[in-house]
Amino acid sequence: MLPPFGPRLEVVARRRPVELVRPLERPVAPYLAVEGDGPLTLAGHGLQVVGECDGAARLAVTAGGRTTRHRSRRHGRAAAPVERLCLALTGTHVTLLTREAGAWVARCRVDLAGRVDARDEDRLATLEAVGGRLGSFGQLGLRDLRVVTTADGAAYRPDGLVHLTATSAGPGFFDTAHTSVWTLDPATSALTHGADLFFRRPDRPGVLGDHATHLVRDGDRWLVATSTWGDFDRRRRTRVTLAETTADLLHGTHVLDSRELPLPTGDLPSVAVWDPHLVRTDEGWLVGFVNASRYFRFHPALAGGPGLDRLRLLGADPTPRECEGSTLLHLDGAWRLLASDRHERSWPVHDLAVRRTGRLDAPYPSNIPWPTLVPLTEAEGGGWLAVTFDGTRAGGPLAGYGTHGDVVVMRTAAGQP
Repeated sequence: MLPPFGPRLEVVARRRPVELVRPLERPVAPYLAVEGDGPLTLAGHGLQVVGECDGAARLAVTAGGRTTRHRSRRHGRAAAPVERLCLALTGTHVTLLTREAGAWVARCRVDLAGRVDARDEDRLATLEAVGGRLGSFGQLGLRDLRVVTTADGAAYRPDGLVHLTATSAGPGFFDTAHTSVWTLDPATSALTHGADLFFRRPDRPGVLGDHATHLVRDGDRWLVATSTWGDFDRRRRTRVTLAETTADLLHGTHVLDSRELPLPTGDLPSVAVWDPHLVRTDEGWLVGFVNASRYFRFHPALAGGPGLDRLRLLGADPTPRECEGSTLLHLDGAWRLLASDRHERSWPVHDLAVRRTGRLDAPYPSNIPWPTLVPLTEAEGGGWLAVTFDGTRAGGPLAGYGTHGDVVVMRTAAGQP
């Protein structure tokens, strides 16, 4: 076991901000929800979805000139009196959820892929709801939390709060999630939703919920580095994109045009890259990321160069089987590459040649939590704040993996510098 590196951290709070329907001005992305008491309808050009539940949940989908009816034999019957219904569109998936005993449970889900293009912006603009209020889809859980930073790697805190990007978990696998922006109050660990970010890509039409994002303030513009999980398919290479804008990305809903950020993998076997983290130093840019030798065997890597379009591979740690969340942090006078190793249940710390030099001295939650740290001011008590997540799921067994997790807040333990 590698020696501890940095101060000892301890858990001080857990948060789970579940919210399925958020206020909406107009539909701009296929992440929508309608909540009500009775049958719910989401309809627009070429598409109509009706969800209802009389103890057993059902969906009727009209698209492509035909109507199909769907139910889940294993998970479709409510286990307690139904308090409310929610009909959600997340990516290409439509899900009917019931509120039972104070919790939302996915009872029926249909993939619209191959029948109608739910990501088409013209179609999205026509969508309306019947039976309840139409809003944007919020989240069942949060994961992939990163501190919003300036280009030099410092936390961007114009209002004193800690700003974070997160993956807002949908009722299913990766392609039901999207990127959101939050603030965390260091004094209370209260989380407040600020923005939702969606993406266009140059190589395919429509709006996607790409996520695992790093938001960087660079002068008067934002750089947004994102992983292309929004249409995950093992046959399609997951990669990293970059968007630039001067819009206020800490608030509201935004659809951003992106381009690929090519990340060099050298001679490493590589089927995908993800989890970008960007820092500009006096020597140029550093980009931490994850390289997958195959799905799902992955490890941390580091690229660097004078510009984001002129990067070369600086190093990689190809030994671990499931190690991700690559994060650059200036710690003890030098830049370090942090990561999260699921099998060792530890937070390895690397130098810029990506050699392991130690590990964070902190509890390790379930799943593959990310090492997201920010230094606190003297007025805030000093030391370090860490914001990560665990693998706690929500939404019931039909929703399954991808609905994690709880937000786990840690701070420097008492008596530590």
